[in-house]
Amino acid sequence: MSTRQLTRPGTALLRRLREPAPPQPERCAFCGSAVPVDHRHLVDTEEQALTCVCTACSLLFQQPGAAGGRYRTVPDRYLADPDHRIGDREWTALGVPVGTAFVFRNSRHDRLVLLYPGPGGATESEPDEAAWQTALGGGRLAAELRPDVEALLLRRTAADGIRCFLVPIDACYELVGRLRRCWKGFDGGQEARAELDAFFTRVAGRVRPLRTEAGS
Repeated sequence: MSTRQLTRPGTALLRRLREPAPPQPERCAFCGSAVPVDHRHLVDTEEQALTCVCTACSLLFQQPGAAGGRYRTVPDRYLADPDHRIGDREWTALGVPVGTAFVFRNSRHDRLVLLYPGPGGATESEPDEAAWQTALGGGRLAAELRPDVEALLLRRTAADGIRCFLVPIDACYELVGRLRRCWKGFDGGQEARAELDAFFTRVAGRVRPLRTEAGS
């Protein structure tokens, strides 16, 4: 009976097998340079997708007509209108089945899109135009809203009622991703609720009243 000796892996190889590979740095989709964790994004209006970019490229695509208008830089402003209130009746008319949602305008199809987070990601619906106008369309935040790149983020709680913020669209998708990773059961569970609270605490810390933004 013949035998053969198996080569044993060295210590360095065992360490590499045990330890996950370090994540590769994200890179700008246009110039290829590495981008920091808090990098900017563009919206590809044809694909309705977010693209990572460096600061220089984000400034380039802020210019009117850059790339024929296909790519638009996501702004970094967070606004609230302290004078605007949304009642329970208006909320119900919007048809949001959960306590958090966001609305943006899709310029390619010239329509409003309403999305709300859940275990499978973002669920999409098209709000009734009359309900939109009653709840949000006549407000100053809606007048400020930039198509494709910003959204009106809504949250309804027993303590604070219904709050509305104008935020970058990538912040909304960040929230969707965070909740999807920790969602459990029908209502998300304790971890998802804690993640939601922490996210809105960060948003509240960045929000500026609309009156200070006007004309800037």
